[in-house]
Amino acid sequence: MSVGVISALERPFPTTEGRSTQVLQTDAAINPGNSGGPLLNIRGEVIGINSAIYTDARQAGNIGIGFAIPINTVRELLPQLRTGKITRGMIGVQIGVIPQNALDTLGLKNRQGALVASVVPNGPSAKAGLEPGDVIVQFNGKPVKDRDALVSMVIATPPNTTVPVRVIRDKEEKTLNVRVGELDLDAEQQALGNGRGGRDTTPQQEASSGFGMSLSNITPDVARRLRLDADTRGAVVVDVDQGSPAAKAGIMEGDVITRVGRANIGSVADASRELARVPSGGTIILRILRGGQDTAVVVTKE
Repeated sequence: MSVGVISALERPFPTTEGRSTQVLQTDAAINPGNSGGPLLNIRGEVIGINSAIYTDARQAGNIGIGFAIPINTVRELLPQLRTGKITRGMIGVQIGVIPQNALDTLGLKNRQGALVASVVPNGPSAKAGLEPGDVIVQFNGKPVKDRDALVSMVIATPPNTTVPVRVIRDKEEKTLNVRVGELDLDAEQQALGNGRGGRDTTPQQEASSGFGMSLSNITPDVARRLRLDADTRGAVVVDVDQGSPAAKAGIMEGDVITRVGRANIGSVADASRELARVPSGGTIILRILRGGQDTAVVVTKE
């Protein structure tokens, strides 16, 4: 067992790609032998399960930063552990934080909520009508503080439960009913891997001033290399300047911009025209297609 000072609560700890869990941060020594054991408070009560430590490349031992699963999480899982199987809810979205400078663009008064970056095709959210760029502000009647709070709410919801989800889209609120699915981490990680697009080396056609990216029209050769459907329309990103707003937003070569703000994009000319309308220092939501997945990205123009 271990006794230590708690230095942080609800510390995000990565578990798999795109997912994290909230843990206790402590200076208790957690090393092989007591990992998995109880973390006690001054009254001898179990407040967590020792799980991991932070180390650097120069030493493999404890350097005073440890992580423990909160006992509340364990207590929630005990009934399921007794049955021999743990099930977690999922709604089929990838979510991100809300940029401080994007409040006006998203129609928000504060940063409370979770920004939908992408929606899994044919998943619970897609069937309910959620779209990339939506901001989830309420889940099952409870306000959503941030991304981590939404994840906690969703995974704690029993699969096959239908819940109301309130979102802000194009600065207007609407409520959608989502039937929660069952989380399958293996399938989710495989889908993430398959969703990565490749690089495209098509010569650039037009540069997007203030965003640090160059765009090209979709030619038959481009469509074939990126495996795009015949009816896909948009502008292909063929180059991203290092350290540019586009790079900081996570835009990659091979992404297809299909929408700028509320305007649908059919060509480089469309994209350049809409991007030019964004004032310097302004933010805009781009809808991009990457590896067959529709994603929303918030970008600030230089």
